[in-house]
Amino acid sequence: MKKRNSSGKYIAGLILLIALCVFGAFITTKGITKKKIGRASNIELGLDLAGGVSITYEVDGKNVSDSDMKDTVYKLQKRVEGYSTEAEVYQEGKDRINIEIPGVTDANKILDELGKPGTLSFAVQKQVKVKKNGKTTTQTTLDTVLTGQNVKKAKAVTNQNQTTGKKEYLVALEFDAKGTKAFAKATKANIGKPIYIIYDNQVISAPNVQEAITKGECTIDGMESYEAAENLASSIRIGSLPVKLNELRSNVVSAKLGVNAIQTTVKAGVIGFVLVCLIMIAFYAVPGMIACVALAIYMLMMLLALNGFNATLTLPGLAGIILGIGMAVDANVIIYARIQEEIGAGKSTGAAIKSGFGKAASAIIDGNVTTLIAVLVLWFKGSGTVKGFAQTLGMSVLISMFTALVISRFLVYAAYHFGLRDKKWYGKPRTIKTRDFVRTGKKYVAVAGVIILIGLAALPMNRSKIGSILNYDLEFSGGTASTITFKDDQKVNDSLEKQVVKAYEKVSKSTSVQSQKVKANNQMVVKSVELNLSQRKQIESTLKKDYKVKSVTTENISSTISNEMQRDAFISVVISAICMLIYIAIRFKDVKFGSSAIIALINDVLVVFAAYSVGRLSVGGTFIACMLTIIGYSINSTIVIFDRIRENLKLQTIRTRDDIKALVNQSISSTLVRTINTSLTTFVMVLALFICGVSSLREFALALMVGVIGGAFSSVFLTGPLWYMMKTRIGSDAVKENQAASQAQLEKITANPNRKKKKKKKRK
Repeated sequence: MKKRNSSGKYIAGLILLIALCVFGAFITTKGITKKKIGRASNIELGLDLAGGVSITYEVDGKNVSDSDMKDTVYKLQKRVEGYSTEAEVYQEGKDRINIEIPGVTDANKILDELGKPGTLSFAVQKQVKVKKNGKTTTQTTLDTVLTGQNVKKAKAVTNQNQTTGKKEYLVALEFDAKGTKAFAKATKANIGKPIYIIYDNQVISAPNVQEAITKGECTIDGMESYEAAENLASSIRIGSLPVKLNELRSNVVSAKLGVNAIQTTVKAGVIGFVLVCLIMIAFYAVPGMIACVALAIYMLMMLLALNGFNATLTLPGLAGIILGIGMAVDANVIIYARIQEEIGAGKSTGAAIKSGFGKAASAIIDGNVTTLIAVLVLWFKGSGTVKGFAQTLGMSVLISMFTALVISRFLVYAAYHFGLRDKKWYGKPRTIKTRDFVRTGKKYVAVAGVIILIGLAALPMNRSKIGSILNYDLEFSGGTASTITFKDDQKVNDSLEKQVVKAYEKVSKSTSVQSQKVKANNQMVVKSVELNLSQRKQIESTLKKDYKVKSVTTENISSTISNEMQRDAFISVVISAICMLIYIAIRFKDVKFGSSAIIALINDVLVVFAAYSVGRLSVGGTFIACMLTIIGYSINSTIVIFDRIRENLKLQTIRTRDDIKALVNQSISSTLVRTINTSLTTFVMVLALFICGVSSLREFALALMVGVIGGAFSSVFLTGPLWYMMKTRIGSDAVKENQAASQAQLEKITANPNRKKKKKKKRK
């Protein structure tokens, strides 16, 4: 690196970076404008963190049009606004409607009210005589003349007033035969009087009758805007909708649980961050400290990105951010390990920095792109919390690339420029000892095979003990899961557990009831077959009456949803694998690289699957996220090794299989420290999540830890040896041709040894 008089450039850059960080910190803590835009506390929280009720309905009706779906969404939106002004209703797919109501807990009451169809009626005033206490009085009541079922059409229209020339906004109505007759009679008798249009016991309009309407068509005027006319028309249409709502899924989360989840997860993130920083400083000295600064900037940018893109932060999303910290270190480790390697090769500090960043760039980009492939599959095939996890993980990958390739690069160059040029500041170069990983790979295959076989052997055992080959969560099995929170003075013992299970068996009329005590939180989790709304009300009433129960939160998922999630899980893994195969084959211009990577990924998936099988971990939505995260993470380490193999292929002349073997062993050995360090930092973050996180994330974290360890081993002991085998034994390639040429030359020399000696004499 040439010495340049560029102090001004680096000073200005540091001032700008500090200013941006201070400004970003101010935005995240205080916000800007009166609305406090950008403040971290304004990040929208999912129901699993904020608390509330989540419901998914399927519209049951023949020939349901887009207009019917739109009207149904509008109807439900108007209804849920009575529970919370922040409630949200949106359509998913062609026939599903999702409802999210934050800040409420009585799911059964809400489900009962929302499941009822809206009532629409047309009524007129009627005078009736009422006798009370011997006195006769006259009272005004509303008499229904027809209902919403008698309305054929209702739509907003515009009209030009011929007298004033102004545009008018109207609602045009058309009635069926029965409605035409009833409306004609009502209008004849009420000229000059209003006809009340009532929806869900609320008067939404009361137009005056100007003349008798006998042909079954009329208009309602007086609307101030087309939107107002459309809203009235929609409300009228709603009352005649031929649709029925079937509950597919419902879930309620206590706000207190959400607060505890945030606190414990943030605590896990802080502990993990500190441990990662200590590891980085211990291994890489000054660059390690720079990596810690880059990670802090990464966290700041994540908070700003969540605000900027109006992302909804869920509990798995929080886990994705924490996992992202561990993965963000990866790029820095690749760079700094490469700098140490270049220094060990005899280069000056400046040249080593330049070469380290240059040679690490391709591995960083390729590794993160493959992770983004898994993220995109999660986004398109996942739903709910899984999609939230994909969103935050995707953001973290992109931001970590930026902080490593831009922020870290600038800070390392600035440190060098301001005097930190001694090689000791960049960590002690390690002596690379080449090991025979190609031969050791056979042993690893045997070990991995045993683990996978144990996992497969556990499947029939699980069926005999828990009724299914895997411990399917509600999302995969369907049914009802209840979290029962007892009062503080109620001991959650085996006797109480048996009594509660019997109560569920009685109500559900099924013996397929599973239970689990959560003594630390004075809770029980009970899983049963799918219970309808009346059964859930009955069991909740029984529990509160007969036991010291504080609250019962219930999640209900139909078999329709669970079957779809199982299918999506399989499809997601297959799509990810195919996309990664294509990408690696294109980038490395050799399908053997992609094929060996995919085989290793299948191994990783099966090892994690074995963990779910043997440990009887819950297989649900997070299972999909876990598998695809492991795929994306494992491929990262593999890419680094393949990148080094590709680099060495350009520098070395390959003639025999032994040359290929030596190249593979050398490439894996030179990247071994990097693989260990990145796996360690990621493992530390996930371990912190496992220890400090809430119970719903611990199984997810445990499976991830197994995947991180398994992925590291497969990258080192499996991918390189697999590529070696394919390279030397499959297809027609340059290695075989060179081998043939070498063999022909050897045979020629052996046949005429005197010629060889004669040549040696001439050289002498």
